[in-house]
Amino acid sequence: MNTPLKTIREKKPLIHHITNWVTIYDSANITRAFGALPVMAHAPEECTEMTGISSALVLNIGTLTPGIIGSMLLSADAANKKKIPVVLDAVGVGATRFRDEMAAKILGSVRIDIIKGNYSEIAKLAGENAETKGVEATSINADPEKIAKKFAKSSSSIVVMTGKEDIISDGERVFIVKNGHEQMGSIVGTGCMAASVIGLFAAVNPDYCEASRDALCYFGVAGELAAEKSSGPGSFKVNLYDEVFNLSDEKAKNMMNFEEK
Repeated sequence: MNTPLKTIREKKPLIHHITNWVTIYDSANITRAFGALPVMAHAPEECTEMTGISSALVLNIGTLTPGIIGSMLLSADAANKKKIPVVLDAVGVGATRFRDEMAAKILGSVRIDIIKGNYSEIAKLAGENAETKGVEATSINADPEKIAKKFAKSSSSIVVMTGKEDIISDGERVFIVKNGHEQMGSIVGTGCMAASVIGLFAAVNPDYCEASRDALCYFGVAGELAAEKSSGPGSFKVNLYDEVFNLSDEKAKNMMNFEEK
């Protein structure tokens, strides 16, 4: 049996985040709950050195500034040289021109192994007509599975579209992940947490498409289990951390719900 969670807890990979200030605490906690080690080093004076001792790099443009983008480019270049996975969470792409330009700059300057966003964020990056309401997804006038597959092929990256059903593609394979619960949308930060989880799974599995699928399945399973015990967003968040901490490969495998197309 494939045992990514056991491997994560044995290897304890260091996951370097350059992420947004709203959910930085949540990203650190979910990384630790899964058994990996989080670090958040944004300063240009140290970010490349931190990336050099890490097993994956997670970039999140939720609260971007020109300085943060500079650090992201420095760290991504270091990660490319070390050949560790780089995840870009394209938060809010489509909301402002600056955000669109900075996302394009990152994608045009360094190698991004996994591009994550909601349906409208990925559609916008892929050149489709889409708008983002703040950081929330809006409707798109195209087949999301086709967008994911086409964009993955053109970008030579794994594309992850998150929503009620998550879509993952490497340009050839397409996985549809159906795990998760609506309460995951009742708290701020689960999307950012998902990017962290993808990063730590990719740190131990060189098949980044499979790693992204497993990450979202495991995280979704934890969400389902947490929802069973929760009466609202406060208790759900606490229970989500606990379910991740107490998750096992066997439990997750028994509840994984995905299909390959």
